Amino acid sequence: MRLVGGEEMRAIDREAIGSFGIPGLTLMERAGRALADAVKPLLGPKGRAVVVCGAGNNGGDGYVAARLLRGDGVDVRVVALVPLARLGGDARPAREAAESAGVKVADGEALEAGRGDVVLDALLGTGLDRAPEGPFADAIARIATARAAGATVVAADVPSGLSADTGRPIGACVRADRTVTFGFMKRGLVLHPGPFWAGEVTVADIGIPHEAARRVPVACELVTETEVRRLVPARDPEMHKGAAGRVLLLAGSPGKTGAAHLALLGALRGGAGLVTLAARPETLALALAGRPEAMSLPLPGEGPFQREDLPALAEAAARATAIVAGPGMGFDRGTAELLRLLLQKAKVPVVLDADALSAFAGAPGALRTLGVPLVVTPHPKEMARLCGTTLEVVQEDRIAFAAERAQAWNAAVVLKGARTVVADPSGPPGVIPTGNAGMATGGTGDVLAGLTGALLAGGLAPGAAARVAAWVHGRAGDLVARRLGQRGLLASDLGDALGEVWAEWGR
Repeated sequence: MRLVGGEEMRAIDREAIGSFGIPGLTLMERAGRALADAVKPLLGPKGRAVVVCGAGNNGGDGYVAARLLRGDGVDVRVVALVPLARLGGDARPAREAAESAGVKVADGEALEAGRGDVVLDALLGTGLDRAPEGPFADAIARIATARAAGATVVAADVPSGLSADTGRPIGACVRADRTVTFGFMKRGLVLHPGPFWAGEVTVADIGIPHEAARRVPVACELVTETEVRRLVPARDPEMHKGAAGRVLLLAGSPGKTGAAHLALLGALRGGAGLVTLAARPETLALALAGRPEAMSLPLPGEGPFQREDLPALAEAAARATAIVAGPGMGFDRGTAELLRLLLQKAKVPVVLDADALSAFAGAPGALRTLGVPLVVTPHPKEMARLCGTTLEVVQEDRIAFAAERAQAWNAAVVLKGARTVVADPSGPPGVIPTGNAGMATGGTGDVLAGLTGALLAGGLAPGAAARVAAWVHGRAGDLVARRLGQRGLLASDLGDALGEVWAEWGR
């Protein structure tokens, strides 16, 4: 599913109007009808519709909705923040038509609404690039007062004050109970905290030709179950364990043996035929507990992984079809040297997670020189440390940040968090709609790393493996939350739940 930002949507509109001859007023009429249809079922027995209109197309959509509601017998009035003389484009004839139809329009009148009423927010659209000020900020505050008094708030396209690109409020912002967005889903309605401000979101088809949209390059997608299921091939009935993929896992250290155990769990439930954990003997004893399916490679010595471990690991890597490095493995200067040398020798796809990413902190450009298919799976703080920047910079526009790093490193990037973003150099980045806040608990990322490694070992390309793993991982978390609640979710619960996802697909 395509996700668009503000400028991308405007480019699509220009194609529809300029290249296909669809009048802008026609698109506005269809948008207004979608809004009117959304408002009517929400009205109480004696409820009124109060439409708050700004300038531009968003306000025009509101005027059309008001006219259509009036025609359907609804008690409706408009609070206009911009007088008729200052309206331009298609918004002006839309207001004139509404007034001709008998809609009462009050310029700047106080907004009064309460229980049973619906307030339609048609103040500001997707082109917002600065915080609302003056009467617009006041109107947003009055909408909040009406909502607190019991009115239902419906937003046109995006809640006023919300960035259509990032999902973050730009100053004062309308909190809607429902948002009707036009043509395509907007990124800001999917990326957190956008869903909090948008409420229930529906996408209204306003008749934009498919060819008009195709002429504007796709910049982002919402990853769907249909897509990820197509990426995972059915198992050959004659497949054996060696053909199902061999994962070499570098994980675990004193105090972090659980991370290795959970990564093993992800790799095994991800369908790998053979999984080998390489670690110190004292780590293996605990990490392998309850996992008789896994194999082990004891590394003599003590402390974090070191360059002296290279011969044994290189030999094991030669038999693997994918490597996962990082969950709980610990880190020091010797670990960084070992990882760089091992990955330069490896000829198989690699997943770098957690501590393994520290080997490249401050010099992430070295990732591009490894010469192997690569997936990196940082959470936002790890990404900030890796790139030598701040958490705020990473989170400001997660999609753009992940996409830029995927291109720079020639790697698939899984930027974890609320709405995980997956990017790789071969196509547009994708946003993962599965997952929940209960997964913000230790160890869930370790399961994801192992799962990603299993999919790589099974033959998926880095970008495909990253998309499938992130979607399935989130779906598993949703299944657990349904049974146990988000607060009770544990990383170890995800193992069986991964199996439930595969079973869903099988059914």
